[in-house]
Amino acid sequence: MSESSKKSLTVLGLGDMGAALVRSWLTTGYTVTVWNRSARPAPEGAVVAATAAEAAAANSLVVVCLLDDVSVRETLDGIDLTGRDIVNMTTSTPAEARALSDWITMRGGRLLDAGIMAVPSMIGVADSGGYVFYSGSAEVYETHAEALTVPAGVNYVGSDAGFAALYDIALLSAMWGMFAGAAHAFALIGSEDISPADFAPLMVGYQQAMAGYAYGTAAQLASGDYAEGVESNLAMMCTTNGTLLRTAEEQGVSPELLTPFMALMERRVAEGGGSESTTGVVDLLRRPKTPVAQHQ
Repeated sequence: MSESSKKSLTVLGLGDMGAALVRSWLTTGYTVTVWNRSARPAPEGAVVAATAAEAAAANSLVVVCLLDDVSVRETLDGIDLTGRDIVNMTTSTPAEARALSDWITMRGGRLLDAGIMAVPSMIGVADSGGYVFYSGSAEVYETHAEALTVPAGVNYVGSDAGFAALYDIALLSAMWGMFAGAAHAFALIGSEDISPADFAPLMVGYQQAMAGYAYGTAAQLASGDYAEGVESNLAMMCTTNGTLLRTAEEQGVSPELLTPFMALMERRVAEGGGSESTTGVVDLLRRPKTPVAQHQ
């Protein structure tokens, strides 16, 4: 591969994230050919292609950052992908990523799927903490490693094309749980003479202190002993849940963000898991996988 080809790539999709990715590569000296589905100004310095096919033909490395899996397929359908390395930075499910990998392979290309753990303002910013999960073709990852490190940190998680999406969605799911707890906490203090701005540092500090709980859960899942090292067991937690619910009622706050998890805790206790931590809830959530309809 020539030096000039190493420093050039194509980006399909100029939404907030796509545009941020383009700017990061332009700033570091890359020639970037771009295309967007709708009329939208391209970052200054980018080479604008008239069609997605023209953009894809310009470079062997084609980064896709669109709305969803359907839009990715619609955009790439009919394009000659022979010799093209597609890096899909569109949020998708693991099954969608695996099916897309097969779909692209049948059309002569190779897929590296990606899960972006950052917001646009973090892209191209040194020490922002943002990073990208990659999974799929190890050869594609190694070939384009230099370019992939430009927008954010990188974390290659394996040859299974679905793993980047799985890591991405698993962490986002954990984030939603944290956001739900924060929303409930702010609602509890909302009717009192308590400043949300003063309360926020206390919440952040407590959430950070509790975050290490995940290590214990991981160790228990690995050992199979869910009562190992438990200081506050599930039965005790369920008793405390009553106080949480009564407080919500007193404060005029709906408990709907809390009750689904509490119901799982109570179910685990009823099944004999009262001496455990909350790790047993993981088993309750696991269900046999059902076949997923995939695009052809």
